[in-house]
Parts: sequence; structure tokens; C-alpha cells
Amino acid sequence: MGALERTVAMLLLIHIAVLFSPSFSADPFAFFDLELSYITASPLGVPQQVIAVNKKFPGPVINVTTNYNVVVNVRNNLDEDLLITWSGIQMRRSSWQDGVLGTNCPIHPKWNWTYQFQVKDQIGSFFYYPSLNMQRAAGGFGPFVVTNRDIIPIPFAMPDGDIVIMIGDWYTRNHTALRDALDNGTDLGMPDGVLINGKGPYRYNDTLVPDGIDYETIHVDPGKTYRVRVHNVGVSTCLNFRIQSHNLLLAETEGYYTSQQNYTSVDIHVGQSYSFLVTMDQNASSDYYIVASARFVNQTVWQRVTGVAVLHYSNSKGKASGPLPDPPNDLFDSSFALNQAMSIRQNVTASGARPNPQGSFHYGQINVTAVYILRSLPPVTIDGKLRATYNEISFVKPDTPIRLADAFSVKGAYKLDFPSQPLDRPPKMDRSIINATYKGFIEIILQNNDTIVQSFHMDGYSFFVVGMGIGNWTENSRGSYNRWDAISRSTVQVFAGGWTAVLVSLDNVGVWNLRSENLDRWYLGQETYMRIVNPEDTTGNKTELPVPDNVLYCGALAHLQKPQKISSTTSIRGGSKVYLILVVVLSALISILC
Repeated sequence: MGALERTVAMLLLIHIAVLFSPSFSADPFAFFDLELSYITASPLGVPQQVIAVNKKFPGPVINVTTNYNVVVNVRNNLDEDLLITWSGIQMRRSSWQDGVLGTNCPIHPKWNWTYQFQVKDQIGSFFYYPSLNMQRAAGGFGPFVVTNRDIIPIPFAMPDGDIVIMIGDWYTRNHTALRDALDNGTDLGMPDGVLINGKGPYRYNDTLVPDGIDYETIHVDPGKTYRVRVHNVGVSTCLNFRIQSHNLLLAETEGYYTSQQNYTSVDIHVGQSYSFLVTMDQNASSDYYIVASARFVNQTVWQRVTGVAVLHYSNSKGKASGPLPDPPNDLFDSSFALNQAMSIRQNVTASGARPNPQGSFHYGQINVTAVYILRSLPPVTIDGKLRATYNEISFVKPDTPIRLADAFSVKGAYKLDFPSQPLDRPPKMDRSIINATYKGFIEIILQNNDTIVQSFHMDGYSFFVVGMGIGNWTENSRGSYNRWDAISRSTVQVFAGGWTAVLVSLDNVGVWNLRSENLDRWYLGQETYMRIVNPEDTTGNKTELPVPDNVLYCGALAHLQKPQKISSTTSIRGGSKVYLILVVVLSALISILC
């Protein structure tokens, strides 16, 4: 090869490297294709329409390693708009990939869109699901696992296997019927059952469970220890999870290692994820029950709303039989549940995604720069519609996503006037969001004056759960805060008639959703957003990634959207095929130059 050809090849290589350097870093890439479509299934013995992912219900696991760049091409084969959100995954510097209507235009039917984000400095157990219009009530969810890099030790012996269990309350009505009920001002009522990995209950009781229902069986070997990842992907019901005669050694929740302690059962609220180490140390005279039963309800009335799977030892000698292991008996006493919640502490001696103890972040010594009190009340009628609120505001989803409106100077898409505390005024529907301060350290008080236990979720962040109590929060409540080893997570429960306090450092720029994870309350408007902008970042490339090349347009910017060609090819910024072509070209050029 001549000097001129070598020079041309080198210049081309440099040009390509510069062109793609904002999008592709030195960390590995992992590519996934998710196709959402309807299938007919009968998880509770009644044929119904469910949302499958790649023809599976639940969907396949996304399994990557810390710092991987994740590229997910989502194909919408539903008959309505779609977005996928990533529960607990912190989209560092890129709320563009968050998958909620405040940050993304929807993926239309028969369209596809490619998400690209990095699981920067993250480990743990998460899940993905459709975020629009109650769709999660029909399925579309699946597990998302982020494993440690080999150089980072885990704070327990390597398990012999990994087991994912997805639990959730379930209705035989499809999601469109559920949202129609809410639109008509009707409560959803008691669920028809609880599913475990998309399947109905094992027939532990001939009266409560009809014959012919397919149930989940978890196969294990005696003497081995498994990491059991449990996610509550349901609509609105807290579930108590337990495995008959086995201890649950809590090890991790939503990306953070916990102090390891044994539980006989754990309350898992809507949207929460846990990892337990479970040792198969029982005899194999029979199989064992795996149970997920409703909490904070009348157990007699809700008895049939119980999920039951089977733990099957490879040398088992018989089927599971007899009564289910008992749930906590505290219907009229919330102290057990509250004490259990606050017993979940962070393991401050373990490394997380980086080779340094998590406890090195002394959150208890940082001055709070702002306090927000978010009060939730029972749904009320506003302008003739049943709505749910935070601080008397029921959020109306913007026609133009908030950060997109900023990027293109669209006026009036939202208001930066969300009140920092409840106001004594009639409730209203509005597009009010929080104007938060970059690098602020804020305290959020979640005051639940509703009649049901709720889950609160924050996109883009984990927060320290420092306090929890019954009654109304007061300034004196800060005296009970845990300021040393509070667990950090992205979804936390708030008991009915109670409060939860969290602390969070606002170091991730973008627009981030704050919401009730209970689908009915979320659908009725109990959410808002935090807008966090770095005032010194004038280019948009230092602390926040730019608008992605494959961005979808809607609302005031709908005229910019070009019709999508229906194919499997994805965009340059996120497309696996284009990236692979780029790798081939670069490899060829490098081989020529060498």
C-alpha cells in the first residue's frame, strides 16, 4: 500500500472516530431486540389478551455488565402508542432515553425506536415495562440484570445459580378495560389473582383454585445457594413474598447491597426489586410453596388473591401439600411492616459498581438545600374527571416532551411552578413541574393522606430512605432519621396515613419523572417532573448528552417527524446493524494501516 493510500485511510479513520465519538465510548456494547405484541394467554384460567415481549410473557431478561452501553431496538406491534421505561436504571446524562411521556414522544404502532444508554456505575436487579396507559397491567415487562465487573468483588460467596421471580396482582380484564373504568370514575376493585412469572397459582386449595391452571415450578438442587431476584410488577397491591421453610437472606435491592439479614417473609411493594440468597437446606420429602399474597387488606376477603408457585428439589419425593406458610398477622398494626422496612440498611463495607465502599458517601453530613413535601390525597373529581394529585395538582402529560421543548425553544409546554409544599386551594389539572437546582441536595417528604399504601418512584436517581412513620410528618420527625446507613433505592413505600422521607443529590441533569408507581394513581395524574439544568453547560455536551439523532417528534414539533420506513434497520446513534458495519469498516482500515 502506497503512502498516499495509507494517508487517505488514516484520515478516513480519524474522521469516522471523531464522527462517532460522542455516541460510542470504549466500554462494551450489548444489543437487544424487543418486539411487543398481543398474544392470548390464560394465566388465571380465563383466555385474555396479554402483552408479550418477543412472544414471551413475561419478556426475556436483559443481562449486561456494569458500564456496558445498552442498545435496545423496540418494535411496537401493538395497536396503540408505546414507550418502554427502565425501572431503577439511572440514565446518566440522558433523560432522552427514559421512556416516559415527559421526556419521549411515543413509538407509534408498527414503528420501532432504538434506546441507547449506559449502565454507568450500576449493579443489581431491575426490570423494564411499558409506561403508557396502564399497559403494564397487561404485561410487556421483563427483568433487567446488571452484574459486577470481574475486578469488583461481591460481598457474598458466588451463588450457584440465578433465579428471577416476577410477582404482581392481575386482572382478567385487559388494560383498556381497566383504564376505561378509571375514566368513568370507578375504582378498579379487587384483583382476580396474583401471578408468579406470568402464571397462576398452584392448586394448594381445591376450593380457592380451580383445576387446570398452569403454575410456575422453580427447579433447584439440594445444598446449593441461589440468588433469587424478586420484582413486584403489579398494578397496585403490595405482596408478601415467602418460601416455605426457607430463609430469605437479603443481599441487594435496586442496585445497592444491603446488610445481610434473614427474613422469613418480606413485603415487596409495587415497583420494588430485591435479591435474596436462598440456600436449599431442607429435606426433600416434598416440594415447597413459594407464596406472594396481598398485604394491608382483609385477608379473608382477599384469600383467593394469592400467588403460589412450587420450589422443586431435584431429589424431591412428593408434591407440596397442606396449608400455605402464614403471612404477617398485623392488619391492624403497621409497626411490623414499618420496622421491617427500616431494617433494610445499606452494606457500607461493600463495594458497589466501583472499587470503594458505598458508605464513603456521607450523606448525613451534607446540608440540605431544598425541601419538598409531596402530599397525596384520595382521588377527587376535577373538571368532571376522576383525578389523583400531588400537592393538589393532577399532572397533565405535555403534548411536547419537556426537554425536547427546551431544545427547540417551544414556549408554554410546561410550567416551572410546582409548589414545594401542599397548598390550601382547590385541586386542579396542570403541567407544573419542579425547577430543581443542579448539584443541590434535597429532602423530599412523601405525605400519604390517601387510604391505600403507595409506592413512590424517582427516575434517573436513587435516594436515601432516611425516615418513615405513621401520621403527619413534622419538623421533629427529622430526629428519627437514619443518617449513616440508610438504604439507597429508587422506589419506596409510603404507608396509608403515613410519611416517608428521602434525601437525594441532584447530580444527574435532565428531566426526571416523580410518580406513584401504583398504576391507577399514576394514570389519574399523580406525578410530576424535576427539571435539572447545569447553568454553566452552554453546549449541552458536557453534563448532558445532546438530542439523539433518532429522536421522535410530536406535539408542537410534529411537523419535523418524517414517516418511518418499516424495517429492522435502526438509527446511526443507536442501531446495532449500523454499529456492526462501523466496526467492520474500522477493523478493515486498521488492518490496512497495520
